[in-house]
Amino acid sequence: MAILVLDVGTSGVRAAIVGNDARIVADAYRETLPDCPAAGLVEFDAAAYADTAIGLAEDVLATRTTAIDAVGISNQRASAIVWDRATGRPVAPAQGWQDLRTLGTCLVLQAEGFRFAPNQTATKIADIWDSVDPDRTRDLCVGTPDSWLIWCLSGGAAHVTDLSNAAITGLMRSDAIDWDDAVLERLRIPRASLPRIVDSSGFAAHASRLSGAPPICGVAGDQQASLVGQAAVRPGLAKITFGTGGMLDVCTGTSRPSDQGRAATGTFPIVCWRRGDEVMWGYEAIMLSAGTNVQWLRDDLGIIADAAESAAVAAQCDSTDGVMYVPAQLGLGTPRWDYGARGTLLGLTRGTGRAQVVRAVLEGVAHRGADLIDAAESDSGTRIESLRVDGGMAANRVFVQALADVSGRPIEVAPVKDATSVGAALLAGLEVGLWDGWDDIAGTWEPAAVIDPTPSFDRIGQRDRWGAALDRAAGWFGELSALDF
Repeated sequence: MAILVLDVGTSGVRAAIVGNDARIVADAYRETLPDCPAAGLVEFDAAAYADTAIGLAEDVLATRTTAIDAVGISNQRASAIVWDRATGRPVAPAQGWQDLRTLGTCLVLQAEGFRFAPNQTATKIADIWDSVDPDRTRDLCVGTPDSWLIWCLSGGAAHVTDLSNAAITGLMRSDAIDWDDAVLERLRIPRASLPRIVDSSGFAAHASRLSGAPPICGVAGDQQASLVGQAAVRPGLAKITFGTGGMLDVCTGTSRPSDQGRAATGTFPIVCWRRGDEVMWGYEAIMLSAGTNVQWLRDDLGIIADAAESAAVAAQCDSTDGVMYVPAQLGLGTPRWDYGARGTLLGLTRGTGRAQVVRAVLEGVAHRGADLIDAAESDSGTRIESLRVDGGMAANRVFVQALADVSGRPIEVAPVKDATSVGAALLAGLEVGLWDGWDDIAGTWEPAAVIDPTPSFDRIGQRDRWGAALDRAAGWFGELSALDF
């Protein structure tokens, strides 16, 4: 048995085939960078994304002699797509989750008692609809990338989304699993335009555009798919994906969190997945910049040739000699949520060299990872005994050791760089019997490495210094620091 996965990310699309050992046996990838026509605007061509995904699917399916059993989908979350129901064509460029054009709208709505963040889907959908049909006379469909891709794969037969994606749009009720009529009325989004909410693991539609019309049985947002892909499917299990930014997700159980929005220490309650009557809830902590700091060393400072070299350069010194770096190029997320904070390099001396700066950058991202763990534990009341990691920075041994040291926990490195594809396959395979249940999925976890904290590391002293460094980085642009969503 095998599962086809389509992973529609922010910067690229991947099609992969995952076997019954939860390993990728074939894949194809194509970069699909969004457009940035002006400051704060992030758009993409939704039709091109779907065509790319279906084309890549056909490419990997051509490598097989037997049919696949199901399709799983993982996707960038919260991006907004609006299309004409009759023609099946987008009516405007899709707005990416990073798009900030509705920031002012969010502030206006906040004064009215409606709390949205500009990276949520809700105000993006309203903005697109206002631009193409201000009188609301057209029969349009709205959705996130998962619902759009399923629409295209099914030939327009299915307009659905899973609960993990629906729950972060800003359009759902806080007290029930349903769309919020008060929000829809305020934003003038017709309920009929919204997708039907289905299970993350369960039948969603037939992919009639593909040979054999296999069933789509797994759908999840990228971070939730990564959580499942690293087999963190029991309360207390957590992962961080270190990509462009960093996302920690922890499972807390089947009881709905009491928090309805951002919690006291800066995390957010999330739906990890739904299967039948079971909903797994959790909390998410967010680092606004992770791998971008290594890109800065490479592309802007020019002190490393590629990202992989950062580990070798950092290993040239045993410590930073007191240098600290706060990775706040885009501000600080969890726990402080300070959009006006900025990247800060502290403790420089005449003896500070290339190796110390590179190590300081890696250690700074590691400290931010520890911040996310501390916040998630505080808000969820759940102890995280060990941490699973994936993403590009998970391959950097110096960074992973620093994360183990400053967090005081063993770090389990995922066997694949990007666990989202595996997670979507596990959700789909669970529905078609490839795996028997959550215990079976938990048993698929085989970390590539387990890195323990260094016994002699002065964690308390380093974390105290880190707190002082955060204070220095905070509030650099006061007008931005004053924003709160």
